[in-house]
Amino acid sequence: MKPFIFHCFSLGCLALSFRLPGVQSVFGVIKSDINGNITKIKAVYMQDPAKYVTLQHILEAEREAHGSQWPKVGATLALMWLKRGLRFIQILLQSLADGERDENNPNLIRVNVTKAYEQALKKYHGWIVQKIFHAALIAAPYRSNFLKALSKGEEVKEEDCLANVRQFLVNYTSTVDAIYEICLH
Repeated sequence: MKPFIFHCFSLGCLALSFRLPGVQSVFGVIKSDINGNITKIKAVYMQDPAKYVTLQHILEAEREAHGSQWPKVGATLALMWLKRGLRFIQILLQSLADGERDENNPNLIRVNVTKAYEQALKKYHGWIVQKIFHAALIAAPYRSNFLKALSKGEEVKEEDCLANVRQFLVNYTSTVDAIYEICLH
């Protein structure tokens, strides 16, 4: 059985696999943040893979090593931001799967992206970053383009794509929830 840490890296890699041309202002920042956090966590893991079999082992070692600075240092801080980015993706996909739409602009995903941002990231961002996010929201893709990107560019019926999203969310949500359980900050 692979260590739990590799499942988290796999989730992050999946999150990074979204290829949405022209929407770098919204998703590019999140993808970059997720990638950076995975890199930081993996660097700590690679220092001693036998010692850091799970994320919990990393958290415990850093708590002991950093004392009062913990949890705002090292891989622990990276994991806190990683879990928030993964939760953003979870809420966004769940909102789409649940059929939430802007009644006036049903082919826009701004309402879904905004919901995900407000629930997963907003409280951790200062006023300036919040304003930058809202400005970048203008570049959010059309719903149809986003769903096509989730289908790896294939022409798939919307209901089939959303059924796949719902299936994906079963394991993804439980894994993200497990990360939240071990890293409550």
